[in-house]
Amino acid sequence: MLRELSFWEDPEIRDGFTNMAVDDWLAEYFETPILRSYRWAPGWGSFGYFIPRAGLPPGPRHWVRRWTGGGIVDHRHDRTYTLFVPRGLELAEARGAESYRTIHVAVAAVLSEAGQAASLSGGTASAPGGECFIRPVEHDVLDGKGRKIAGAGQRRSARGLLHQGSVLADGSFDAARLAGLLAAKVRIMDLDPPSGWIEKRAAEKYRSRNWLERR
Repeated sequence: MLRELSFWEDPEIRDGFTNMAVDDWLAEYFETPILRSYRWAPGWGSFGYFIPRAGLPPGPRHWVRRWTGGGIVDHRHDRTYTLFVPRGLELAEARGAESYRTIHVAVAAVLSEAGQAASLSGGTASAPGGECFIRPVEHDVLDGKGRKIAGAGQRRSARGLLHQGSVLADGSFDAARLAGLLAAKVRIMDLDPPSGWIEKRAAEKYRSRNWLERR
């Protein structure tokens, strides 16, 4: 468990490029752990850093490549959150599978408290094409019928761990409660990301053809 965690319920509905730029800002400038809960403008999906751009499934009208790994996610029907943990803290230094498991134990507990059956997957091979919610991998969250309802992508940098999570839960996922299960002390924050920095990062990185088509 983290000693302290900031929680930010981002009130803005953002497009995919801007959402990813905001997460970059958190990962580059925050010196303490922070959990962001956020929403997407209509029609968006995202795909992991290692997923080929060609052959994305029909559905969302707009796509953005994430900096984290993981598969293809349709954000028209999910709830999303991002956790950044700086280097030196136990969760950031843990092996990928262990940090993934730790966070998803807390996600499953939030869902269970809300009356949603939730447990962790023992793991299988990922789905063809990388569609995230078709087939669970190790430590994904499953419902009572064995269907995947929560997954995530992670990235480790010189600054720490970035974990971007997606939950398929109709009103039963409380990100503030997740913060409370991940940390002994939670500090509510109201952030105002610098618009110039966010717009520049979105334009130069996430909107660029080189980024979208890199694989």
